[in-house]
Parts: sequence; C-alpha cells; structure tokens
Amino acid sequence: MRRRHSRQPLPETLPEIWLFTDPRMGEALWDAIRRLPRGSGVVLRHYGAADRRAIAKRAAALARRHGHMLVVAGDARLARAVGAAGVHMPDGGRPARDVITAASHDRAGLVRARRAGARLVFLSPVFPTRSHPGARTLGPLRFGLMARGAGIAVAALGGMNRERYARMQPLGAQAWGAIDAWL
Repeated sequence: MRRRHSRQPLPETLPEIWLFTDPRMGEALWDAIRRLPRGSGVVLRHYGAADRRAIAKRAAALARRHGHMLVVAGDARLARAVGAAGVHMPDGGRPARDVITAASHDRAGLVRARRAGARLVFLSPVFPTRSHPGARTLGPLRFGLMARGAGIAVAALGGMNRERYARMQPLGAQAWGAIDAWL
C-alpha cells in the first residue's frame, strides 16, 4: 500500500499568485503590480531603500486599488503604517507579530516559518533565478520532498512562471511567487 503525504491546504484568504518586489525593478514595479491578476499578493522587500516608506505607501495604495494583498518584508511597524495585511518573514528573520508569509531555503527555515505562525512559506530557489545568480537550486524533486513534509502551506519561488507552477503543483506547491515573470 502506497503511503500518501499530507499536504497543508492554502488558506482561503491567501492569494495563489505573488509578486516579490526588488529594487532592480525600478519604475517597472508599478506596472508589475497593475499587471497581476486581481486578488494576487505582493511581498514588498526593497530592503535598505532610503525611500522604502514612500515605496510601501505607493505599493499599498496600488495594491488596494487592484484588489491585491500586500505584506511587508521584515518590518511590522511599516506594515501597520501603510495598512498592509501583515508581515513577510525573511529566511532566518526574527518572528514578528502579524506574520502571514515567510521565506525558506531549507528544512530549518520551514520549521522557523511554521513556529512563527506563518500561513504560507515560500520555498526557494526552485529553479535558477536572476535574483540569486549562482545559488544552489532545490529542483523539483527536492522541493517536493520538502514541501510535502513541511506541515505548512508551501509556495514555489525562484525562476517561477505559470508553466513551472503547473509542474510544481503535483509536488506540493499551493502557490507561487516571482519577480521576472511580472516584468
């Protein structure tokens, strides 16, 4: 008898499609948010940007206008200030109040995300990506093994697009995120 792996369902209130922001997007960020299908999610990163608060305010307003969920990476205070849905916890980041999503690159990160109360964890990089050139990728098989034993809903991140997401769903991906797929 074949043993089935348990898979955490994607919470109903969370989007299946996510845009991760990056300073290299420049002004294309605003078009990318507009281009997302209605009801998508936006993870505002822009770590260290001098104008991060202004970017967050504009992203929040645009996300609301287009029916998207915004989470702010690593800064609960900024998330509350701009009316974001909550916080995205970077891999290895400290848990914060209102954690909705988290990042992970390994099993330890999956455990941290689950313990922090995240409802969705982005496991990456699945495929090669311009965001992390030369980084070791998980590949579909390792992603699937980690996702199925995570005990939390898992999203695929890293070199993702719609076609790759379709390949990753049978392996345990309930959602996906990208940067370049929206540029």
